Amino acid sequence: MTASSSPFRRTALSVNVNKVALVRNTRHLGIPSVTRAAQLCLEAGAQGITIHPRPDERHIRASDVYELAVLLKAWPQAEFNIEGNPTQNLMQFIRDVRPHQATFVPDSEDQFTSDHGWSFPQDAERLRPLIAECKALGVRVSLFMDPVPAQMAAAKAVGADRVELYTEPYAAAWGTADQEQQLAIYAQAAQAALDAGLEVNAGHDLSRDNLAAFVARVPGVAEVSIGHALIADALELGYGATVKAYQACIDAGIQARLLNK
Repeated sequence: MTASSSPFRRTALSVNVNKVALVRNTRHLGIPSVTRAAQLCLEAGAQGITIHPRPDERHIRASDVYELAVLLKAWPQAEFNIEGNPTQNLMQFIRDVRPHQATFVPDSEDQFTSDHGWSFPQDAERLRPLIAECKALGVRVSLFMDPVPAQMAAAKAVGADRVELYTEPYAAAWGTADQEQQLAIYAQAAQAALDAGLEVNAGHDLSRDNLAAFVARVPGVAEVSIGHALIADALELGYGATVKAYQACIDAGIQARLLNK
């Protein structure tokens, strides 16, 4: 087993700062600062920053993309992940900024939040050239996917480097009788992705409550992207303490996985 596919590598935490921008956009004062929030999270140990700039700029604006790209240059050890639909506004940002990772998400322009992944073979032909363009620019591509094991080989076949497993169904089942079944579903999907030669990311409604169990049970999670819950916690705890709390959840999950190896 290679290091990149090892189920015991440390899971990176990428902080999605969209909700900081959402609060800022309710007034014209420029506060809270998106770049300051990102800097504080990086100073506290976050391994990356994620944004999802939508065409209507309801939260992240085009100016934020470029300002964060400048900030991340001072943090060469951290990753910049830009999410979005590559058939809308995402690709121009990728061409201009060349982040470490582009996460393709099949959102409509007016969609409230991401709620499903790509489907194959339906989406294969439109994704293939866009993935190839990103990779030619030196940008890693992750596809936002539902936890369906049979879809993972198809994601690899169109050129993806990673998949980001859409975790809202798991989060919704947390604390219910369906929790263990959902964990098993995600574990199977992640293993199928690893077997296909993909790396595994995860995100959507992960929180301090459910993160450790997910990392413990789901193999090979390279990165979790967390926004809403983390920013909500930061309103009470501050950015630094919140990032450290999420890192502790990741560490607890990894430790539990090692103990059950």
